[in-house]
Amino acid sequence: MEYRIWHDHYDYDVPTTLRYPRILVHDTLQIPANSHPDKAAILYEGQEITFWELRQLVLRFANALKALGVDKGERVGIHLPTCPQYVIAFRAVLSLGAIVVNLNPLYPANELITIADQTTLTTLITIDKALPSVRQLCQELKIPRVIVSDSADFTASAHEPTPTKLEEGWHHFSEILQKSTNTDRVRVEIKTDDPAVIQFTGGTTGVPKGAVLTHANVIAATVHASVWTTPRVKRTSIEKLSTLIVIPLYHVYGNLISNWAIYNCATQILMPQFDIDKLMGIIGSKKEITYFCTVPTMASAIMNHPKAKEIEIGKILGVMHMGAAPCPIELMEQIKNAGIFLTEGWAMSETACSGTGNPVMGMRKVGSIGIPRPDTDIKLVDLNTGETEVPQGEPGEIIIKGPQVMKEYWNNPVETANQLKDGWLSTGDIAIQDEDGYLFIIDRKKDMIISGGFNIYPREVDEVLFQHPKVEFGIAVGVPDQYRGETLKAFVVLKKGEVATEKEIIDFCKDNLAAYKVPKFVEFRESLPQSSVGKVLRKELREEEIKKARKK
Repeated sequence: MEYRIWHDHYDYDVPTTLRYPRILVHDTLQIPANSHPDKAAILYEGQEITFWELRQLVLRFANALKALGVDKGERVGIHLPTCPQYVIAFRAVLSLGAIVVNLNPLYPANELITIADQTTLTTLITIDKALPSVRQLCQELKIPRVIVSDSADFTASAHEPTPTKLEEGWHHFSEILQKSTNTDRVRVEIKTDDPAVIQFTGGTTGVPKGAVLTHANVIAATVHASVWTTPRVKRTSIEKLSTLIVIPLYHVYGNLISNWAIYNCATQILMPQFDIDKLMGIIGSKKEITYFCTVPTMASAIMNHPKAKEIEIGKILGVMHMGAAPCPIELMEQIKNAGIFLTEGWAMSETACSGTGNPVMGMRKVGSIGIPRPDTDIKLVDLNTGETEVPQGEPGEIIIKGPQVMKEYWNNPVETANQLKDGWLSTGDIAIQDEDGYLFIIDRKKDMIISGGFNIYPREVDEVLFQHPKVEFGIAVGVPDQYRGETLKAFVVLKKGEVATEKEIIDFCKDNLAAYKVPKFVEFRESLPQSSVGKVLRKELREEEIKKARKK
């Protein structure tokens, strides 16, 4: 790659260009299984799985899936929380040449149906707690193979046989794994530019689309994270290298952390859901957690927890990486004062969660998302045509090109052509770039909301509000929130003569949306601001809320 001004600010041992290993994602498990077979690969709910044991479990599960008829190119939904079953299933599916479709286990049935239909899922690997939604999905669409894991699998309280009663033809995860004893590698030709993952995202239009990430894309992102961070987290030997993962593995961010861990022989300490007291207990029980990826809401809860000072958290956490939402300055100072290295970054599902980052030991700028990763080029272009580069210091839309940028949107050539041109991906994020190449996001081209690290697309919420029988008009807006960075507020105009409560609207949304998409507040109004052609001005509502927040 040609010289760029930001290369001057890389950490001293980070190369500006790389030769990426031509290896498939699932084959990276051979690295720790060969070099550190007896080291803990996973710690989960009091149980330990070594790297060698993990390799055997992956191979057994891959052969079990093959025996059930899973073939190359098929789409397999992994509908699991952060748990060993996800790590096993992810690599087993890829080793067959099949494509992982990441699914949030909290999705209501209507969202599952939309994604399953778009991708024509042939197999769904799910969890018992999600069975009500899965049963609704399977009444609507035929899914040839459904595999259900018990929530207690791979925990100290695991029972056998699994008690959950399943529909005829469905399979228990633990049972098919137990019956499969074949640990031979499945022979199938897979190329590095074959699809590995379909990661659903709202992109820049608000309509959910499946970003197709190839094996090469995922490997590039994993290598980027490794060269950017690993030398600084290896404060001790590889035997002690570890990461605590609370970010969901079905999210592109959590998925990258897990891939980083395996590539670097690091132990993954997995938590199925965020529980601050339990999390602090885990942190306090460890002598060292060398790498911890988080989001501002979680980091704030950790740093403000009474135990943080008591356990001297800076002695335990090596590097904290902040992503998914802007980090408040006050929180940055808290983390640094505790003696923890902090790095922030920006990325998208379409870039396999690799885009920009602040150097761990280099120059940092408050409010900046940092500089592009190796072999990654970024331009800021005018907001009208998306073609002409803007002058340095002027706002422009970020477009990005690099080995981590997705192949396409699944089965969506029109949107692919709109967003991906000559390898350059239009991101929809508006930023300015300073004289050193550091980027500062100042707005979003569209109205996507980031709350607690999750992307929320207001149009999805608007449509649910419209479905309420008492609502004439409803619109969702991201408003400032000291804890979450942003939170969701619904502005609602009721039909004439109707009366409703905030709780009634929120409960309706809970029945039709994933939990993180449900508005936290509802404001009833007689009317909403509109343009001359009758378009409701979402931006105006947001600006009103920003002004209110500043006055507080």
